[in-house]
Amino acid sequence: MLVNGKPADTISVADRGLSYGDGVFRTLRIQQGSPFCWQRQYAKLCHDCAALLISCPGEDILLHELKLLTGTESGVAKIIVTRGIGARGYAPSAQANATRIVSFHSAPVYEETCYVDGITPHLCDLKISRQPRLAGIKHLNRLENVIAAGECQAAGAVEGLLEDEEGFVISGTRSNLFAVIGGRLLTPDLSASGVAGVQRDRVFSWAEQNGIQCAATRLKMGDLLQADEIFLVNSVFGLWPVARLQGKDFSQRKIALAIQSWLNDAQN
Repeated sequence: MLVNGKPADTISVADRGLSYGDGVFRTLRIQQGSPFCWQRQYAKLCHDCAALLISCPGEDILLHELKLLTGTESGVAKIIVTRGIGARGYAPSAQANATRIVSFHSAPVYEETCYVDGITPHLCDLKISRQPRLAGIKHLNRLENVIAAGECQAAGAVEGLLEDEEGFVISGTRSNLFAVIGGRLLTPDLSASGVAGVQRDRVFSWAEQNGIQCAATRLKMGDLLQADEIFLVNSVFGLWPVARLQGKDFSQRKIALAIQSWLNDAQN
């Protein structure tokens, strides 16, 4: 692990990322030393830092530090950028210098059945909160996801679905959701909640290239149960089709498997 470019496994207790979750992060695959879909990942990092008025580290600095950690290995990297060390109190200091943390980890191993046969996600009891100012941003305040992931673990599910308090489906606990309904690809509207992931953007790109309408809209569980296909995407596991949801089986995989294969190409 590198903290501001130096080997370390600690940060200051006064760092605002620790005190308030005041920062953003990206998690990305590394393939033989190369960051997968790097340009998209870095663009998201820049966007999210700008949304919180945090200075984003330069691209060359991050690529250099990733290379130092990964060499030619494959795995998963995580980049965290916090506002840096600050005085006590919520108000951010204009003089704070951002802290950057770059780490590298072994890739998790998932069952092949998740990719071929699909998964049965758990519908979480936790309701995700609405906050348009933070919607779409991968910020460090992830307690809702932590609690929801605990629910999934207790239920024996590899992933779960999150609704907001109005009953609209927002996402998985660590993924974005898509449904094929009436020949269209639909994904939840994230204007008030959720994280707009890199893989979500890539699915939009696939749809455009293949002449399939893809749109963000407000979806409830009843809408999903009318779908022909449902699948979940994130930058680490790729794409998992949904095999069963709320007692309904989903046997179709055509579009999901086509996108799954396309997502494995780092050039897309």
